[in-house]
Amino acid sequence: MGRSARVVVTGAGQGLGLEFARQWVDAGDQVIALARDTRASTGLVDLAQRTGRQLIMIDCDIGDDASVEAAARTIGSTVDGLEIVVNNAGERGQTEDLDSLDPNVVLRVFNTNTLGSLRMSRALLPLLRSGHGKPPRIVHLSSLMGSIADNQSGGSYAYRISKAGLNMACRTLAYDLARYGVTTAAIHPGWVQTRMGGSAAPLTTEAAVSDMVGTIQQLSIDQSGQFLDRHGEPLPY
Repeated sequence: MGRSARVVVTGAGQGLGLEFARQWVDAGDQVIALARDTRASTGLVDLAQRTGRQLIMIDCDIGDDASVEAAARTIGSTVDGLEIVVNNAGERGQTEDLDSLDPNVVLRVFNTNTLGSLRMSRALLPLLRSGHGKPPRIVHLSSLMGSIADNQSGGSYAYRISKAGLNMACRTLAYDLARYGVTTAAIHPGWVQTRMGGSAAPLTTEAAVSDMVGTIQQLSIDQSGQFLDRHGEPLPY
């Protein structure tokens, strides 16, 4: 990429988000780490103490308009542009069937997983347009559980609906952001050993993020709007 990148990672307090922050900081990039309560993450605090101003922590709830707007203002006062935004923050909801479906849970998960990424993308677009990356990139951490074509088991309504919505949001953003030269893609990280994925998952966070970072670094405008696996291969919507 030449110059070091300026990267925003949401949900950076744990799991994949924390590992994204660690790997980009170790690569020499500047990372702005967002989480609801950054100081509650010992991993993030330790990383910040080790790297100094290379890692900037900002509290942000992506499910809240005012919180996202405040975070965007703080980011704008810290850097004059961005090259990469990773919309990683999200929640699982519950593994519900039709009988136990709670519409309020569906709305909450949709607000976080789908609208949260849209809020951040909209709020940070001016900084992405000012960045020196070619092209600037917005990446959304999605899931194969959001694939309509791949759904062979049912259930998990809240999570599936929210990730399907996120994939559609990504596809729509690709058309709207093309005039600015901004690439956006949704990436399925695989089954990873996180709090959401559980200890039985075959992938470590380090391996999954390493693959995704490589894919993100190589994203081009002709891939904008695609749903990809962590290696950059297209997945079915």
